[in-house]
Amino acid sequence: MELYPAIDIRDGGAVRLTQGDFDRQSRYGDPVDLARRFAAGGAPWLHVVDLDAARQGQPVNRPTVLAIAEAVDIPVQTGGGVRSGDDVTELLEGGLSRVILGTVVLDHPELVGTLAARYPGRIAVGVDYRRHPTGRTEVAVRGWEQGSGRTVADLLHELEGLGVAAVIVTAIDRDGTLAGPDLEGLGDVLADTTIPVIASGGVGAVADITSLTRLQVAPTPDGPVRQLAGAITGKALVDGRMTVEEGVAACAP
Repeated sequence: MELYPAIDIRDGGAVRLTQGDFDRQSRYGDPVDLARRFAAGGAPWLHVVDLDAARQGQPVNRPTVLAIAEAVDIPVQTGGGVRSGDDVTELLEGGLSRVILGTVVLDHPELVGTLAARYPGRIAVGVDYRRHPTGRTEVAVRGWEQGSGRTVADLLHELEGLGVAAVIVTAIDRDGTLAGPDLEGLGDVLADTTIPVIASGGVGAVADITSLTRLQVAPTPDGPVRQLAGAITGKALVDGRMTVEEGVAACAP
């Protein structure tokens, strides 16, 4: 499993939201400086999200995203407001290693397979969900502000066989809370797809990273054991609850 330190960008600055609420945010300075700090700490990847673009559908902070990719010597994946093939091309040609599709997957599902075939290994899909009191998990879109009416399992099944490099699965109700990851929900995801899964939401300490590395699911009695490919964490790093070095070490088998 690999560690993905997260940088969320709003109004040009690095921020962290709590449970996807734009009215509950903390600011953490310059995103490019933060990226350099994470890279210097030994991060194998960076996870960068343009929150304004995710909400508005316009590439508000794209120059900053591209500046991050130029400033570090490690791969960077990015999402937020990616709505077209032109957006993907601009980001990949601008130095990003992987682009995450979100809302557009539900609006224009045919685009996923087309882009995955055009850019092998470089297209991921963000699956952001809220858990209802009934236990049902609904995929959220447009900066987490709207429900899609679709379940996580339904979307994962539709993505099978399209060549997607990874799915980034975010438990919105855990995001920014430091309350621990949704292990039950992630176990369901591992059982529902063969696509590599990167977990996001709730990581608050090194122990949470360890619990994610130990999460194993065998979808069928005679099938291969599934494990997470990566873990995303942001607030725990910027709040000093753990270092990048500690997180990377906890990801090791």
